[in-house]
Order: sequence, then C-alpha cells, then structure tokens
Amino acid sequence: MGRTQLDGSQSTVVDRSLIEQVRGGKVKENLRAYTMVFALLAIWLVLAVATQGTFLEPRNLSNLFRQTAINGYLAIGMVFVITAGHIDLSVGAVAGLTGAIAAMLQVQWLPALGAKIGIAWLQPGWPSTIISIVAALIVGTIIGIWQGVWVAYGQVPAFIVTLGGLLIFRGSILGITKGINIGPMNPTFQGFGQAYLSSTAGVALALVAVVLIVSFTVVSRRNKRKYDFDVRPLWTEVTLTALYSGLVIGFVIIMHRYRGVPVPVVLLIIIAAFCAFIFNRTQLGRYTCAIGGNLEAARLSGLNVRRVVVRIFAVMGILGAIAGIVLTARLNAATANAGNQFELNAIASCVIGGTSLQGGSGSIPGALLGALVMASIDNGLSMLNVQAFWQQIIKGLILMVAVLMDVKSR
Repeated sequence: MGRTQLDGSQSTVVDRSLIEQVRGGKVKENLRAYTMVFALLAIWLVLAVATQGTFLEPRNLSNLFRQTAINGYLAIGMVFVITAGHIDLSVGAVAGLTGAIAAMLQVQWLPALGAKIGIAWLQPGWPSTIISIVAALIVGTIIGIWQGVWVAYGQVPAFIVTLGGLLIFRGSILGITKGINIGPMNPTFQGFGQAYLSSTAGVALALVAVVLIVSFTVVSRRNKRKYDFDVRPLWTEVTLTALYSGLVIGFVIIMHRYRGVPVPVVLLIIIAAFCAFIFNRTQLGRYTCAIGGNLEAARLSGLNVRRVVVRIFAVMGILGAIAGIVLTARLNAATANAGNQFELNAIASCVIGGTSLQGGSGSIPGALLGALVMASIDNGLSMLNVQAFWQQIIKGLILMVAVLMDVKSR
C-alpha cells in the first residue's frame, strides 16, 4: 500500500545520511557551547582589566554567583517553556508576588494569627519560615497550573496569557505590600539568600561533585559502548573529567577565600542537576522537545499535549516561587518592584545558552551559562559606574545578537 522497499545499498546510504545529520547537529551544539564559554572568559578578561583585577576578586565572584542564582532559577524553567514553543512574560512578577507572600506571612499574617488564637510557635522562627516557604511554593504552583490551563485548554496564546498574568501579579504585589517594603525577615529565612556553607561542608560538596562527575563519565561511556554508539577517545574523556573536576575544586577554593560557597548557589546546582535529568532523561523532557519541534506530529503520535503544557507551566511556577523566596531572603525584605524585568533576563539567558525561540531544543547548562553572562555584564558595568540606561542598551543588543545567531545556525 504505497510503501517503498529499499535495497541494501539504499538503506546504507540512508543510514549514513542520518548519522551525518546527527553528527552535524552535535558539532553545531558543541561549537556553540564552546563559543559561549570563550565569550564568557573574554568578558571576564575585559572586565578584570577594566577594574584593575577587582572583578576577579573572591568577594566579587561570590556576589556574582549569588546574582546569577536568582536569574538561573527562572532561566531553568524558561528552558522548558521556550522549548515547548511558548513564552512566559510573568516569571518576574510571579517571583515578586511569591516573595511578598512569604514576607507578609512572616512579618504580619502569622504573628497576628498566633496572637489572636494563642499559638506561640507562629511567632518568628523555623515554623513560620517553613510555612512561608511552603505557602510561596504552593502559590507559585497554582499560578503555573492556572496559566497552563489557559494556554492548553483555553487555546489562548501564551504571550497573551502571561502578559495578562504579569499585570495581574504586579497589581497583586502592590495590593499586598501597599507599595512599601515588608521586612525584616526571620534570621532562619534570611539564610536561604545570605548564608554560606562552612569549610567542611564546602569540601564535602566538592568531593561529592567530583565523584558524581567521574561516575557519570564512566557509566555514560559504558552505556555507549554497550549500544555501539560512538565514544570519545579515552584520553579525551580523562582530560574532560579532570577539567570539570578541577573547575569544581577551583570554584570551592575561591569561594572559601571569601566566606564560603553561597547557599543560593548550592540550591541552584541541585535544582539544575535535577531539572537537567528531567529534561534529558524523562518523558516530560522528551515530550517538551517533541511538542516544540512539531506540535501536530506530537498530537498525532498520541501525546497528551495539553497535560504536558500544564505541567511545563507548573514547573515554571515552582521555579518562579523559588526565585522569589531567595530574592526576598537576600534583600531581607519584599519590595513592590521585586522581580521587575527578570523575565527579560531569563529569556535572554536561555537564548544566549542555545535554547531556540522556535522551540524543539534547549539546554539547561547553556541557560545557566547565559545567566552567568548576563550577571557578569550587570556586575561589571556596575563596578565601572556605567549609567543604567547603557546597561539596558548593551543587554538588549546582546539579546538581539543571540537571536540572530540562533536563526542563522538553524
């Protein structure tokens, strides 16, 4: 019934063609990743020279990585959303709203409730901190699901849904905070944005990371051999493993020269590793790429597209809440303009890191690299006392160039 039989020579040609396409895609992906690494190093070198070495001092690097963490949470979630062929303009407002809710619970709502019903443990302390964090996460999840339902079941473009969400949540922040700063936070809550690991904990973190890197390399190489996939030469694997391990150890050493590894950065690493596993190794990640790559083909193949889209926005809502919690803890207060323009930084980080605005492909490590690039530019220009409007102009140009590279490379 219309099928075309291929003889042995034709089949071989097709197989070789497919192999060449896969290899070509990997080469482009690796080339882009290496390009971004070299671009980041070039940015650091220029800023180090311009600031007479101050930019690379441990204190400033620690601050830089803490700045990267908040944008990194949002960029990770945005990878899922953009890869699925959508966009989320409300993530900054979600971060601001969830942070404001966490702050109000600690400063006003829980203490007032505790005094009214006579429950002492609702006063500032660990119980109120835990309740505040859980409440913020629940609100973020509900917001994500709500917006996902509008997109998936209401068939409203994500651009419009999240733009409306941005306005709604910004208004909600003003209504909750009355336009004033809400603080200070519980000392236990502040630790999520301001604390550092002890020297012992930092060394333990480095050892665990090195063990995981070596284990992943060994297992990955063994599985590739098992299924007759191409593997790198052994010396290349050893070199790369040693390089990654050296970077981890060097990072911990540099952080310990100041005050230790920042807790927000540790949290970012854990979340990034978990989400990268979901994105690359689970059905949700594969379905996300399939929907963004070809929506109609995904639907005809039996995927429950609506359910996947709702889950993706739920993930974005949770990560937005985490960003809001860490931001509020770091600032030790909730402000009416918290999270303003964070969505632009998150989108820029994803695009710079290799996530296609056309959907179908994305990279969580690339998004983190993009977040580090954006934070480096903000940090360096601030150290050079460059006026704020120039910072906006430069970041806008970088985003445009990144999109141009994405279009030309595809």
